[in-house]
Amino acid sequence: MGGFLTGPARFVFEIPSFREFVVRKIAYLLLLVVLLSGCGTLVTPPAVTVQDFNVVSMDPAGAGMELYLSVKNPNGFDVKLQGYSYDIKVMALPLVKGGARDEVNFPANEETGVRIPIRITYADLLEILKRKPDPDRIPYQLAAGLDLETPMGQMTVPVKQSGTYAIPKKYRPSVIFGKLADIFQF
Repeated sequence: MGGFLTGPARFVFEIPSFREFVVRKIAYLLLLVVLLSGCGTLVTPPAVTVQDFNVVSMDPAGAGMELYLSVKNPNGFDVKLQGYSYDIKVMALPLVKGGARDEVNFPANEETGVRIPIRITYADLLEILKRKPDPDRIPYQLAAGLDLETPMGQMTVPVKQSGTYAIPKKYRPSVIFGKLADIFQF
């Protein structure tokens, strides 16, 4: 009977030395560290711009305002807003701090508007009015953070803006007090 092998079969196994084994393991670990540290750079933070900051209501408890943000997601995948926080100062006085755990989806390569409701008490407004600001140019500073969930994990996108705010004419103290005076005149 003839076979394919004409002599004794030889199988040669090379056993790597301990040194080669350690060097190979270190190389794998370094590769893993490089890959994992690079995951954060795979997500481009969305561009956030403040579009508007407006009074939307007045009631016996205070003023309702809305901060309108535009969020441009430059990534090829959706990111999701998990929540936000904000701190607004007017004329260097702390006006309001807050936040919420709202969810908003920011589709890939799209721009999405986000409205953030803000409540301001009359006591806080009176502190600002005591400084007699120009109603057409009230300086403010906004510091906010958007907590996002991405495929690579969590990230917070900071939002900072300074500027001036003009109180809408119908919400100016002179107009409101003028209407109150009209009510009490018979």
